[in-house]
Amino acid sequence: MENMIELEDCPVCRGNGIISHEGGWNVQVECAMCGSHTVYVEYENEEEKKTAEQKVARLWNLGKVIKASAGE
Repeated sequence: MENMIELEDCPVCRGNGIISHEGGWNVQVECAMCGSHTVYVEYENEEEKKTAEQKVARLWNLGKVIKASAGE
């Protein structure tokens, strides 16, 4: 459990943040309720993957998100 990453509630709607990987080469945190998300951070191997997860978690916890709007 030492590698657990804690995520604050969504800074937009207070929903749950989820770490999401796409295509095995990038990661972001996305809100399960409103769809707001961080930027994608790319990685090439397992070590970079862990670092990328920590980066997006830090951005999320600081409230640095892209707000999803209707029609996007």
